[in-house]
Formats: sequence, structure tokens, C-alpha cells
Amino acid sequence: MSRIGKLPIELPEKVSVTVKGDNVHVKGPLGELVRPLTRLMSVAVNGSTLTVERADESREARGNHGLQRALLANMVEGVSKGFERRLEINGVGYKAEVIKRFVRLDLGYSHPLFYALPDGVEVEV
Repeated sequence: MSRIGKLPIELPEKVSVTVKGDNVHVKGPLGELVRPLTRLMSVAVNGSTLTVERADESREARGNHGLQRALLANMVEGVSKGFERRLEINGVGYKAEVIKRFVRLDLGYSHPLFYALPDGVEVEV
């Protein structure tokens, strides 16, 4: 049995999960996500717990069990808390700053690097 796949996913209060056909819909305060479910997996919602079970013991089903559970857990986290990435910049002269919808990075190159921020992405420096 997959160590990751057998773990239940706890659903926060404002998150709802529905299975419609071959798709899993996860809806929360930060939006809604939809993911197709493989034919080898089934999803069961029991109150505030979500479990992923495999249909058989084939090699393909065993290989996808933990993956499907991890993807669904990430969806639940994304619609409830959102995703966050922290970047630590260490070094003399290294710095970052936000200029309107761009991030300027000074990382030791002869020129600064500018990255445009996509819609929905927030950056704090």
C-alpha cells in the first residue's frame, strides 16, 4: 500500500469536494479547481475527510495512488490557503525589489533581471 496514498485528506470548513463523472471538483474561498481522475482511482468523501482508493493492485494503479492523493491534497490547500513560495537571497550586493508589476533582481550579473508578474501573483520583499 502506498504510504502517501493511504493517508486521508482533511478538508477545511469552507472547502467542498464533489466527484462528477471522471472529474474531481474542489471549491473553496480562493477559487475552484477541477482535475480528471484516472479510471484506476476512486475518491470518497466522508464528512470532512477525503480518501483516495485504487481499483485494483496493478502496477499502474499502485504507481498512481500516491500521486493522485498528493495532487488532490495540493488542490485542497490551493483553494483554502493558496500557494506560497519563499526565496532567501544571501550575498553581498544581492537584492530584490518590486516595481509596479515587475520584480527586479540584482544577483551579481552585469545587469539587473526583471520578471513580469502574472495576474493573481503577489510578491512581498
